[in-house]
Amino acid sequence: MYCPKCGTPNNDNAFRCINCSGIIQGSPVQSEDITQNAGFRMLMPIGRSVFALIAGYLGLFSLIVFPAPFAFIFGIIGLIDIKRNPKKHGLGRAIFGIIMGAIFSIPLVILILLYFLK
Repeated sequence: MYCPKCGTPNNDNAFRCINCSGIIQGSPVQSEDITQNAGFRMLMPIGRSVFALIAGYLGLFSLIVFPAPFAFIFGIIGLIDIKRNPKKHGLGRAIFGIIMGAIFSIPLVILILLYFLK
């Protein structure tokens, strides 16, 4: 790979030119895939399954009981989406949605049963 600034040949795995002098140790030779950067993924929802993100937020709002079944459903869909697309992330959010959805669906079922049994 050649540097776009000075034309020096560099290693194919190099991120910066070995010859250029710059503020940050040379010119960039290739761009980094930001979806594979764990630190960046913590800040931005890039490279994550949309279903896993939805499941995570619904799991959080399951504390008010009513979104709980949706958190459970979207968590399962998120897991399936992540298994089909191994480059996607968000496994933790999908599992969180499943767990919170399952836990808080039980009180919802009890409330519904109590309402209809009166």
